[in-house]
Amino acid sequence: MPTLDQFVTRPSLLTASAPAREPSFRVAPHNLEAEQALLGAILVNNDAFDRVSDFLRAEHFSEDLHRRIFEIAAQLIRAGKLASPITLKSFLGDHDLGGVTIPQYLARLAAEATTIINAEDYGRTIHDLALRRDLILVGEDIVNAAYDAPADASPRAQIEDAERKLYAIAETGRYDGGFQRFSDALTLAVDMAAKAFERDGRLSGIATGLADLDRTMGGLQPSDLVIVAGRPGMGKTALATNIAFNIAKAYEFEHAPSGEARTTNGGIVGFFSLEMSAEQLATRVISEQSAVPSYKIRRGDITEQDFHRVAEAARDMQSIPFYIDQTGGLSIAQLTARARRLKRQRGLDVLVIDYLQLLGGSRTRSDSRVQEITEITTALKALAKELNVPVVALSQLSRQVESRDDKRPQLSDLRESGSIEQDADVVLFVFREEYYLRNRQPREGTQEFLEWQTSMEAVHGKAEIIIGKQRHGPTGTVELAFDAEVTRFSNLAHDEHLPDRF
Repeated sequence: MPTLDQFVTRPSLLTASAPAREPSFRVAPHNLEAEQALLGAILVNNDAFDRVSDFLRAEHFSEDLHRRIFEIAAQLIRAGKLASPITLKSFLGDHDLGGVTIPQYLARLAAEATTIINAEDYGRTIHDLALRRDLILVGEDIVNAAYDAPADASPRAQIEDAERKLYAIAETGRYDGGFQRFSDALTLAVDMAAKAFERDGRLSGIATGLADLDRTMGGLQPSDLVIVAGRPGMGKTALATNIAFNIAKAYEFEHAPSGEARTTNGGIVGFFSLEMSAEQLATRVISEQSAVPSYKIRRGDITEQDFHRVAEAARDMQSIPFYIDQTGGLSIAQLTARARRLKRQRGLDVLVIDYLQLLGGSRTRSDSRVQEITEITTALKALAKELNVPVVALSQLSRQVESRDDKRPQLSDLRESGSIEQDADVVLFVFREEYYLRNRQPREGTQEFLEWQTSMEAVHGKAEIIIGKQRHGPTGTVELAFDAEVTRFSNLAHDEHLPDRF
C-alpha cells in the first residue's frame, strides 16, 4: 500500500517515511502502513472489526486521526450501523490535511484496503507497537523519578511503583482468550483425571494432608478461590499453616521436555502473612511439627529433649518450598504483583493470604469498605484464574455469630461483603465447640458441672470444618482432631477404624 507521503504533503502530519538525513532523536516505534491497512479493511468490510475488537483500542494507534477514525467506526459498528467513508466523514469534520481532505483520505484508505484475512495480524502489530511505546514511557518515568526523587523517598516504593506500571501494561497487553473448541476442554479434563489417578490420594487437586477434608473436596483445585472463615480463636491461621506446610513438605517435581520443573505432588507455597511476622509464623510451624508448644519455645522453657525435637523439625523444614511475605498493609495491587513475581521466579502452586480484611484496595474516600472488599475478592479470583493456582484467603466473621445459641457459622456471617460468598468457589468455616464450652464452665460439685464435663469430653480435641459452599462438590461437615497446645489440625481417628476393645 502507498505510504501517506503520497496522500499528505504537509510533513508534520502522518509522515510515514524517515527524512533524508539521520535525525538527532529517536522516533517512538509505530507503523502507519499497518494502521492504514487495518482501517481500510474495516471501512470496506465491517466484519474486520470483529477480528480485532477483543484486544485493540483507539489509543493503540500512533496517529490522532487514526484514533478518531477507529473510535467512530467502533461506535457505529457496535450500534449496528454501517461504518464506511461516507458515514464517517460527517463525524470527522472537514480539515485540510496538507492538500488532502478528510473525505479524500477516507476514500483512499478504502481504495487501498488490505484483505480482511490479514486484519488480525495488522491489529496485533499495531497493538504490540503501542505496548512498546508504553514501555518507553514507563522507562522514562522510572529514570525521571530516580533522578528527581526527594530525599525521604524510598527506592523500594519506586521499585514497587515501577512493577505496578509494568504489570498494568502486561495485563492490558493480553489478547489471548476467547472461544475454544469443546474438544480442547475435553482433553484438559481427561488429562486432569489421569493426573489425579497418578497422584497420591487419587485427588484431582492438591492434597491438603487432611484425609477426610481431601475426600470431600478432592483437594485444592487450580484457579479456585477458597475462603477459610471463623471467629477469633477458632484456628483459621493454624488450619492455613497446617495445610500450607503439608503441601510444601509433600512437594515433588519432574523435569518437563522444555527443561522446566513440573510439580507432580504437593506444591510450592506462597504465604502472605499480613498479621503475623515471618518469625512468629515459623515458630508456630516448628511447634506444630515438633509437638513443643510455641509459648515454651518463645520463653526458652524447654528441656534438652524438646530442643533436639525443635532443631530436628527446623532441619527438616530447611529445604521445603515455602515462601513467606510478612509485609503489612499491602494493597491488592501489590499482592498481585508479588504473587506474579514469585510464580515467575520460583514457581507457585498454592497461594495463602492471612487475612482478607487486612488487604487494602484502590478505593477513594467516597467508596465504602464493602466496595473495597468486593474489589479485593474479585481481584483474588482473577489472580487464581490467571496463575492457575488455588488461592486460600482467610476471612473474619461478624459478631452476630456470638449472639446465637448455636455458634456454628453460616454464609450470612461473612464479614463486610456478600462478594466474598459470591466470588469464592469454596467457603470453609472453622468451628470448635470446645472453645465456647470452656468459657461456660459452671461451679464444681454441681449437677451442671457434671453435665458440662460430659459435654467437654465429647468435644475435647475436636474441630469441625463446615463446608458452607463448594462449586465442585457437596457441602457438609468434616471433623478433624485439634491439638490446642501446638495449634495443629490432624486427621481424626474414627471409632470404626480403631482396634477392637476388650
